[in-house]
Amino acid sequence: MSTPSIGPLFHMIAGAPDPVAPFSHAVEQDGWVFLTGQMPFTGTANDSPYPEGIAAQTHQVFANLGRVLEGIGLGLEHVLSARVFLLHFDRDYGAMNAVYQTYFAPGRRPARTCVGVSGLARGALIEIDFVARRPAAAPDSAP
Repeated sequence: MSTPSIGPLFHMIAGAPDPVAPFSHAVEQDGWVFLTGQMPFTGTANDSPYPEGIAAQTHQVFANLGRVLEGIGLGLEHVLSARVFLLHFDRDYGAMNAVYQTYFAPGRRPARTCVGVSGLARGALIEIDFVARRPAAAPDSAP
């Protein structure tokens, strides 16, 4: 017997950077969680500065994504797919990958797309979004 689906949950996470446009930090439906792309803001205000360089910005984006995941009770181990957007693809791809790979265990890395773009909010070098899946609840045991 399938469980009826409830409507989508729109998550805004305290302590995560304020959105730069009108959107939620994450939207969840039937255990699937779609995290909005995060920018490398060092604070919660969307006019906070970015750190210098692609490595530092990649670490900051992961910190910001981590805040969103934590705010909905998930972690990087629940991420199934990532999309990476780079302002300077040829220049920054290798350095971004060197940082990116430190966040996921070998053999447990999400599917990923990485593309070069012509611009990102406030001149960021990188933006990353995630698709995660909430683990299914264990079925109740009958006595």
